[in-house]
Amino acid sequence: MSLLTEWREHAYSLDDRTPEGKEFWLDYFQREKAIYEKILENPVEIEGGTVKELAEKYDMSIELMIGFLDGIEDSLIVPNKVDELEEDSQVALGYDPEKLYMNMVDCNAEWLYTLPQWDKILTPERRKELYKIQKSSKTIVKPPKVGRNDPCPCGSGKKYKKCCGANA
Repeated sequence: MSLLTEWREHAYSLDDRTPEGKEFWLDYFQREKAIYEKILENPVEIEGGTVKELAEKYDMSIELMIGFLDGIEDSLIVPNKVDELEEDSQVALGYDPEKLYMNMVDCNAEWLYTLPQWDKILTPERRKELYKIQKSSKTIVKPPKVGRNDPCPCGSGKKYKKCCGANA
């Protein structure tokens, strides 16, 4: 079983409404935040090493580091192929700042996208734009319903019920 599968089976089986689940996720999110504080501090420097080295550096278990790598994967410039990672696999955390910010917004991770380190990376105006773009990308906009007696949208000049609506 891959490290990623082990992470997902264990982490996603824990209900955050139980004491055990709450404790697990609270610990994970605090450790995740600490890593982001560090890698956002100097966005030019690309953090890297083996999975095991990064886990030791950030005082995490291999399992939690795999969880972190799974979470950041979609924001990386060069993906790490997280589903194939082993303890001794080399990984790099070179990320696209805008993509990372939008992914944090998408996950509703306010504790991450409001970190003060973002001030050095993206202007408040740009963050606001990215926030808006990400939130509106999930909004479903339904076109107005055509009434039976309205002009047909095909442009024929007939009533909808006598034109395209007759076949519906």
